[in-house]
Amino acid sequence: MNQAFITDKREIIRLEGITRNFQVGEEVVHALRGVSFAINEGEFVTIMGSSGSGKSTLLNTLGCLDTPSEGEYFLDGIPVRTMGKNARATLRNRKIGFVFQSYNLLPKTTAIENVELPLMYNSAYSATERRKKAIESLIAVGLGDRLNHKSNQMSGGQMQRVAIARALVNSPAVILADEATGNLDTRTSSEILVLFQKLHAEGRTIIFVTHNPEISHYTSRNIQLKDGRVINDTYNNNILSAAEALAKLPKNDD
Repeated sequence: MNQAFITDKREIIRLEGITRNFQVGEEVVHALRGVSFAINEGEFVTIMGSSGSGKSTLLNTLGCLDTPSEGEYFLDGIPVRTMGKNARATLRNRKIGFVFQSYNLLPKTTAIENVELPLMYNSAYSATERRKKAIESLIAVGLGDRLNHKSNQMSGGQMQRVAIARALVNSPAVILADEATGNLDTRTSSEILVLFQKLHAEGRTIIFVTHNPEISHYTSRNIQLKDGRVINDTYNNNILSAAEALAKLPKNDD
């Protein structure tokens, strides 16, 4: 029965022998060296590695921000490497929801306006539909009472929730989070992890790129990079509850 459940899951990400080389002066830097793995729908994966491990290059590859030197990348069954820049940008907008460490919100614009952004490039949505979807996403991340607040009127945790709502609004195939708790204090980080675990429980596919090994305790799988290669790819059979961890933390004074 379990086996049938696993095979029913569609493959969202497939990397086959991905290499990425950069010319730096007269030297060639081998950032990725034959990286191969697949991620199925509904997985919550951490990708970890120290500085120089190839983590950022892999993030850029997965996010369709960069193309491999060799190998193939399939995103939701679509081959990416030979795509033109415009086609790749369209695919990125439709299939990937990004969450960044620095939030990347537009200043002086409301939460709704920030969340609407990915839909501006999708002609399938009218202005009314964009607003409706944005409000639904903000309610889903617990910001129903902050719809018209601007970035400078929010805490770091609230801004990251807006960023997560923006990542969700297009119903992407995968959420790609880059150090999404890196700028947050312990309590706020736990709150954001609670939200990610909730999204995972709802069936979302999440890739969380981080240097913080503690994050891997809360995810279903951990891929570790070193010198441009995958050195570990393990499943977590004892996923910790971020909600329980949060409950044990002292309340913030504010």
